Amino acid sequence: MQQEQAEVIALQGLAWLAANDELYPIFLGASGGSVDDLRDRATDLAFQAAVLEFITMDDAWVVAFCDSIGLGYDQPLRARYALPGAESVHWT
Repeated sequence: MQQEQAEVIALQGLAWLAANDELYPIFLGASGGSVDDLRDRATDLAFQAAVLEFITMDDAWVVAFCDSIGLGYDQPLRARYALPGAESVHWT
């Protein structure tokens, strides 16, 4: 996956979180940010990575997010690995 596509998925994830009344406050608490911080940092690659890491913490969140935008269930994690700061884990 190209970084540009990963950024789009991360922004879609942020929009999905912001529209989710249950998860949005949890995400805000986990990120330590305010609503204004989230708007200001939306294009920050490290923040986008954090959005994807948060969503991929729970399979139900991944399914709900992906179903809401017609995305394959593997795409949020692939997007995370396409952004800086993530390396693929090799178990060999």
